[in-house]
Amino acid sequence: MFILLPPSETKAPGGDGPTLTLDALSFPSLTPVREQVIADLEALDVDAALGILGISEKLRSEAEANTHLQDAPTMPALFRYTGVLYDALDAATLQDVDPDAWSRLGVGSALFGVLRATDAIPHYRLSSGTKLPERPAGGSDSAAGGVAVVTAAPTMKKRWGRLITDALAETADGRGDGVIVDLRSGGYQGLGKLPAWNATTGTGAVTVRVESVQPDGSRKVVSHFNKHYKGVLARVLSTAGSAADAARGAADIAAIARDAGLTMEINEPPVAANGKTTPPKDTLTLVV
Repeated sequence: MFILLPPSETKAPGGDGPTLTLDALSFPSLTPVREQVIADLEALDVDAALGILGISEKLRSEAEANTHLQDAPTMPALFRYTGVLYDALDAATLQDVDPDAWSRLGVGSALFGVLRATDAIPHYRLSSGTKLPERPAGGSDSAAGGVAVVTAAPTMKKRWGRLITDALAETADGRGDGVIVDLRSGGYQGLGKLPAWNATTGTGAVTVRVESVQPDGSRKVVSHFNKHYKGVLARVLSTAGSAADAARGAADIAAIARDAGLTMEINEPPVAANGKTTPPKDTLTLVV
């Protein structure tokens, strides 16, 4: 099992690891785009970066961090990301429960594409919806006054193309990760879409949505606490030991969640007018 988490906008500062080594990161097929995005971020004037990144002057230090991506200290990705989901996950105690827990976790990223939990990364700021100006090939051309020339500002989705999708399909399968549990938010799923889990080929992903039961019995998609419950689920799944390693599809994932006291439903495929069902999408609903 490989549990794919969304990143967080907030990140822990500093770190005691060495500077970034792209060749040491997981999913090496993503290195060329990582290099280009880093170069483009470091080339941005900080004042211009505030607008491009969609942040205020109060977060100026976030834009400044992007100018030091290659000489800043690093820390493991699972410690770099913070916030509600990561509080619920409590990465620091996972291996006390299951020594292999970290090996089952990864994080989607606009800058790095996808990471494994132990990949060492610096503090940065970049979101899935950012349109980042692109420097010309070579990166050294300058206009009058020494300002770097930029051309188009492609979306992160366009930059990544199919690379994340292909990297997850090939690398995860090659390591024997089995089913991917995709807990990424919509914007990050869009950077690297995955097909539904196919037990025959051993590829694809199971997605999970979080719903709450209203007083009238109706359901409502959870927004505010969505990240918290996904963090809780990620902790349960990543520490499930041999059950996690043997999981093959939605039914196995649901069983692990239920054994931990969570209410998990397998979404049945819709029935067409002719009475036939569509192929199962392997999606789950966590009811809270």
